Amino acid sequence: MFSPIRLAHLALSIVISLYTAALSSASQGDERPNIVIIYGDDVGFADVSVNVEDGGNTSLPRILTPNLDKVAGEGLNFTDAHSSAATCTPSRYSLLTGVHAFRKGVAIAPPNAPSLITTDMLTLPAMLKRAGYRTGIVGKWHLGIGEKGVGPDWNGALKPGPLELGFDSAYILPTTNDRVPCVYVDGHYVENYDPEDPIYVGDTLEEVQMPGSTQYPNARELNPKEKFYKSVVNGIGRIGYMSGGKAALWDDYTSTDVFVGKAIDFIEESKDKPFFLFYSAQDIHIPNAPNERFQGQTNLGARGDAMVQLDWAVGEIVNSLEQYGLRENTILVFTSDNGPTHHADAYSQTEIISLYSPHAGDGHDASGKWRGGKYEIYEGATRVPLMISWPKRVDPATTDALVNQIDFIASFSRLLRIDLAEDEAQDSRDTLDAFLGKDLKGLEYTIEEGRGIALRFGDWKYIPAKKIRGQTGFWPEEESLFDLSKDPGEQVNVIAQYPELAGELASHLEKIRKSKGVRELDRRRGTVTALTSE
Repeated sequence: MFSPIRLAHLALSIVISLYTAALSSASQGDERPNIVIIYGDDVGFADVSVNVEDGGNTSLPRILTPNLDKVAGEGLNFTDAHSSAATCTPSRYSLLTGVHAFRKGVAIAPPNAPSLITTDMLTLPAMLKRAGYRTGIVGKWHLGIGEKGVGPDWNGALKPGPLELGFDSAYILPTTNDRVPCVYVDGHYVENYDPEDPIYVGDTLEEVQMPGSTQYPNARELNPKEKFYKSVVNGIGRIGYMSGGKAALWDDYTSTDVFVGKAIDFIEESKDKPFFLFYSAQDIHIPNAPNERFQGQTNLGARGDAMVQLDWAVGEIVNSLEQYGLRENTILVFTSDNGPTHHADAYSQTEIISLYSPHAGDGHDASGKWRGGKYEIYEGATRVPLMISWPKRVDPATTDALVNQIDFIASFSRLLRIDLAEDEAQDSRDTLDAFLGKDLKGLEYTIEEGRGIALRFGDWKYIPAKKIRGQTGFWPEEESLFDLSKDPGEQVNVIAQYPELAGELASHLEKIRKSKGVRELDRRRGTVTALTSE
């Protein structure tokens, strides 16, 4: 039996303990790392100079990226990291949702696409908001805006979009820099919108030839042979037709400066609580239009100079983190949505693309030793640069762990102790240990998506037979098996030597395709177990 005095002391002790626990909890909350993902566009593995195998031979006509090299040197530099797909919209979709794009039929979004992510889906920013993060996106979106069946209202409120999908703030390029409309969107509205010059976007001239709206040159009238571009805005060919919005047009040559400024503003505004910044760069997607201060910085023409500009942007964001004392406890990620563009439009001048210099890229292969690039199913299409730096927790190293961007959601959920429901981010697996350098192997297998899906299992690469009408080089027409440990260029099809292995990989790939999600498949059926590297 406690005396009244003893009970009073006990009550006071309990109160003090609860208060101390609350303070400890708050302190731990303050230790939650900021997360900054810098997402390059069409950046190949070897577009970052630290990944060029010849090292310091600066006489070669390649790109120097000192800021990215510094990030890699201060953290983990991955040699076998993958975007989930070989093109931009599917990769962005998968990174933000943890769901493979092929499951939802997501492909490259046209200018008037509605939101491809539905508001009932979990997204990376929405998950981080559960942990008390402030979230923001700056840069390229290209995931559609507006209701399904309706699409975007360029003259009104643009939603649903990033703000309905987990971001607290959004300053975006709504599609891509080679597509209309060529305007910035701040929150829900076109920046500098002029109601006297309404904006119309369409696939045909008839859809945009509206009285009272600024009319832009027709690419096909300037060049009857042109098949790719339709409108000419700011002297540069664009996909799709556009009219109106003259006061709102972006300037291609200053857009990186604008986005970097917005990113720094977000960091300054968010510095007192944990935040997530998705800096989704338009560099180095065509048309490459770097600011004049970067022109001539390489002998690779506009594309090479745009990469130098992107490296500068990385440096400015890092400097901002350091300025506010945030760098030590910030997870800084740099990666790319897919591999480099190799088709001619990426480099050559045409009559309607007024860039200051054509590509002069002899001696530089942006994919490094890996075959292929954007659109393709070969390694260069999805094997992209990935650097993860977290000075407080991650020791510098180079790692060969197999990892995929689609796994960011599940990995960060474990880091922050956020439970995922079974129907959330179904294809995202917990590879946190690999992302932090504790697991040097990473994934047992991963999907590579092009105009279909292929399977990586260790050093084996299985590609089903596929014929793409009117195109060659994107996909082998015969069923293929490559041993990347001996054949990184995917030149020697060894399926005749390993038919049983190919059959098991084909079977597992089909199970993935038919499953509701890779995470559930691994739990229910297990992964491939009978494979050997003999």
